[in-house]
Amino acid sequence: MEKSFRYIYGPVPSWRLGASLGIDLLSREEKICSFDCLYCQLGHTDIHTTDRGIFVTSEALLEEVAELPPELQIDFITFSGRGEPTLAANLGKVIEAIKRLRREPVAILTNASLVDREEVRTELAHADLVVAKLDACSGELLRAINRPAAGITCEAILDGLISFRRQYGGRLAIQIMFVDENREFAAELARLARQIGADEVQVNTPLRPGGKRPLDRIDIAGVVNCFRELPVRCVYEQPRKDVMPISPGETLRRRGKG
Repeated sequence: MEKSFRYIYGPVPSWRLGASLGIDLLSREEKICSFDCLYCQLGHTDIHTTDRGIFVTSEALLEEVAELPPELQIDFITFSGRGEPTLAANLGKVIEAIKRLRREPVAILTNASLVDREEVRTELAHADLVVAKLDACSGELLRAINRPAAGITCEAILDGLISFRRQYGGRLAIQIMFVDENREFAAELARLARQIGADEVQVNTPLRPGGKRPLDRIDIAGVVNCFRELPVRCVYEQPRKDVMPISPGETLRRRGKG
């Protein structure tokens, strides 16, 4: 019988993280995000906001962590879910507590929309790996692809990522989701990744069903060529582990199909 986890999902076979156990600190029926990306496999953002809050109590989440099967084999504990994880005001506290309970490294998948805030950078710094989205190199492109909540700018995201890199001792990856709208800006996005000082760049395209078709392998090969001076990983070239989720229903609700 499936264990009834509400805030934990997976493990999922991540091309970036191996067997990744998901943590969702925004666990509600509505999708809560500061972006409304046109390619998102979870569909339209229901609550479009930059306001941080407590959506899942630390105690409730940590109770589920303590109930994980002892034989569970995972490579990363990953904060993601149905929205932007840095909207959770208890993010840093929960990361610290999980590190006391579990031995696996902690990753955060963030859209970087709040990384210009000092308190968010401080909380992100508790993670071993931060994967930050950077799909746009201009305000016009940001609005076309990511459709941010009011007040989010491309300049603030870039400045925040540069500041975070200076203070962060862990591994920083920049993930770029390439679609028709930004494929011609690959060279400029590579320049920004170098400016940030990313440890690696993850070249992605929406292979899971969503609002945009993926670029094909030939198109992505041309994109990857723009990042040849950087450590780069491509979604088409990475193997995936064969894993079995401990909570299939909750995993599907957060990951979508595919």
